[in-house]
Amino acid sequence: MSAEFDNTSDDGGWTQDAGLLSALSPVMVALMDELSDVMFCAKDASGRYIAVNQVFVRRTNERSRRQVLGRRASDLFVPELAERYEAQDAEVLRTGRPLRNELELIRRVGGTPGWFLTSKLPLHDGAGRVTGLVSVSQDLRSGDADDATMDAMARLVTAVDAHLDATPEVALSVADLARLAGSTPAVLDRRVRKVFGLSPRQLVLRARVDRAAHLLTSTTAPLAQVATVAGFYDQPSFTRTFARLTGETPSSFRRRARAGG
Repeated sequence: MSAEFDNTSDDGGWTQDAGLLSALSPVMVALMDELSDVMFCAKDASGRYIAVNQVFVRRTNERSRRQVLGRRASDLFVPELAERYEAQDAEVLRTGRPLRNELELIRRVGGTPGWFLTSKLPLHDGAGRVTGLVSVSQDLRSGDADDATMDAMARLVTAVDAHLDATPEVALSVADLARLAGSTPAVLDRRVRKVFGLSPRQLVLRARVDRAAHLLTSTTAPLAQVATVAGFYDQPSFTRTFARLTGETPSSFRRRARAGG
């Protein structure tokens, strides 16, 4: 049995669910170890890690997979990170819907923060019940991205969020974004694409859609109000854009969230 499928751990004799492990391909899990910039893990419904790759192990303070398997996020990461991971997991397990391309600032080994793009997919048993999840987090920082670039992007993301809080009705131009990031438009475009794989306008659009999705699932605000708070011109433009980027209308998205599926 390969190391990533060890079924015991140092956690009081905890044993992995063989049925859950069967949902994972050993070849796929082994392939995850060949990746140098992607964190991979699989968890059971209680939040215990059942499979991880070496990149994931290196993001913890442990030295081996055996020291990670059977433990939870709260055992391995600082509280702020663990709470976010557990909230994401709970949503995927509750709804059975994937989490895709969630932009996250994750602290690297040695304390250096880096942006990651995270996706989580539910695992199902033979009866279709959600029994766990798999997660990958891709490091969006290229090997030659310097500290000035990362600092500028951190400032930009914070500034965009603050702008949406204060004046969502005011559109941000590329010149505005460059000013917020402390760079020229050309440098801004290059840095945003390097770090996020997006254009500056796409980055703002995703921030608006993420905010709208949060409001749709956590409040009963009318769609017109959600559109305004998320920075869209009006409800029709919000509905068109949201449907294009998520595959669902805002109403359908809210109904599915309320139905738990």
